[in-house]
Amino acid sequence: MAFPTSFFLLSMIIAFSSLSSNGVLAARHLLDTPVAPPPALPSLPKIPSLPPLPSIPTLPNPNTLPPLPSTQLPTLPTAPTLPKPTIPPLPSNPLPTVPPSPSSQIPTLPNPAIPSTPQLPTIPTTMPSIPTIPSFPFLSPPPSN
Repeated sequence: MAFPTSFFLLSMIIAFSSLSSNGVLAARHLLDTPVAPPPALPSLPKIPSLPPLPSIPTLPNPNTLPPLPSTQLPTLPTAPTLPKPTIPPLPSNPLPTVPPSPSSQIPTLPNPAIPSTPQLPTIPTTMPSIPTIPSFPFLSPPPSN
């Protein structure tokens, strides 16, 4: 399964490299061509002039306006008088009494001792020194002359 995948990747790399070289050559040829002059702008058509605006008409003076007609509102009918309601008196029953609480004492719960929080480990503030590796004569290079 690895052979077709690697073959496919290799063929894609070859295809992309051949495409990019043609693109580089085309860009170089475009840079070598002389710059074309900008195209000539077409002449714009003449816009006809608008006719003059009409003059603003004069508004009438508010003092010369006729008064608005006044319409008489019809009178509202009077509300009829209603008889006063009578409320019956409240019953004079005595309020019920609350039964006495039981005289037995509620036992108190023991307060268990709260365990103390464990101590957090301290973080060292200095770096420990790295021990040196002993040298062995048969592992060291030969002396230079």
